Amino acid sequence: MIEIIPVETVQAEVRIPGSKSYTNRALIIAALAQGTSTLLHPLKSDDTAVMIKALREFGIDIEEHEDHFVVYGTGGVLKSPSGEIDVQNAGTAMRFLASLAALAPDETRLTGSERMEERPLGDLLAALAELGVRAWSERNNGCPPIIVDGPGIPGGTCHLRGEVSSQYLSSILMCAPYADRDVAVQVEGRQTSQPYIDMTLDIMREWGVRVVESAEQVYQVKAGRTYQSREYAIEADASSASYFMALAAVTAGTVRVLGINPHTRQGDIAFAQVLEQMGCQVTRGDHFIGVTGVEDLKPVDVDMNSMPDMVQTLAIVAACTEGETKIRDVANLRVKETDRLSALKKELGRVGVRVKELEDGLVIQGGNPHGAVIETYGDHRMAMVFAVLGCVVPGIRIQNPEVVTKSYPEFWRDLKSAGITLQGEESDGRGKEV
Repeated sequence: MIEIIPVETVQAEVRIPGSKSYTNRALIIAALAQGTSTLLHPLKSDDTAVMIKALREFGIDIEEHEDHFVVYGTGGVLKSPSGEIDVQNAGTAMRFLASLAALAPDETRLTGSERMEERPLGDLLAALAELGVRAWSERNNGCPPIIVDGPGIPGGTCHLRGEVSSQYLSSILMCAPYADRDVAVQVEGRQTSQPYIDMTLDIMREWGVRVVESAEQVYQVKAGRTYQSREYAIEADASSASYFMALAAVTAGTVRVLGINPHTRQGDIAFAQVLEQMGCQVTRGDHFIGVTGVEDLKPVDVDMNSMPDMVQTLAIVAACTEGETKIRDVANLRVKETDRLSALKKELGRVGVRVKELEDGLVIQGGNPHGAVIETYGDHRMAMVFAVLGCVVPGIRIQNPEVVTKSYPEFWRDLKSAGITLQGEESDGRGKEV
């Protein structure tokens, strides 16, 4: 358990690690590419380690160096894993590997943690079936463990509901160039987390494959295309940057986040705009974003559909803001590492903040939170956002602080570098319990 010691204000510069979203996509595409690729400044975390281990099971050779990965692509020719692949609680890995596994010659069994076995995959499995892939839920409930049978993706047209997960579409699109026939994906309804789709299209294009997108939400990929190996620099992670932006907001301090591209395709970068609406001053440079908070933050009413991973961070800022903040259109948060809407309501309640839980969001009545022991539910983002709250509220103690290693292993070290004192962590600052 870690206790965060509050500060009056913060004046700091923090350099953010590589993007988890870009790192995982680049690993998949580099594995499928023809030839050797180098990924510069990748994120090294639990989730990316799961992805690397799984790709090695499919016959991909990957070298991990201090500041880069070298991936020896096989041009879409994979081997079948010798045993099951356990992705633990890495939802991105489960979804992306479900399509990749179809390119292996034989059956692949994908499983995960207890929570992973509750997270739905039915829409993705149905779409793969439309493309001619034999893929099914072992327990016939649409959730892992799943079996995917090769050898290949025949192709054709499939359908996906847009409101469930953007990663289903990304999963199919990244593997579609290696299908036997052209692939078309028809998205039905509003696509959630659209910036993540834009990110996928962008990285595919940079590796030599163009996706044709129509106004009717049809995504088309020509068969027979191959990714071209290359050197690729991974951007800093906008999600990780948000914690330090929020730190500036709640302390009325100033934090400059280094290494972040203000014009990135990562949807979470728009969190800075939400802070501007709340009264913060935001400055943007070529490779940084600076946030200066104010004493009297303003509540907001905001649709967070394009940046659902920012809901927890915004909820903490809202808890420190007098008045009512409404967060809308994020029903898909219920199938993340935990039911994040329910978890936020419960933990904000522990610190004395009134929250109304909506089907697709939250209404938060901010004001004067107090200290409490915070349960993280195995969710990395719960630990990090409540750590931010602890920087201004005495008595915030975080259970299982090591969960941050899923996406940001050096979070506690970086929080300390921003001038925050922690009690109860090991000397390496990673937040492992003593």
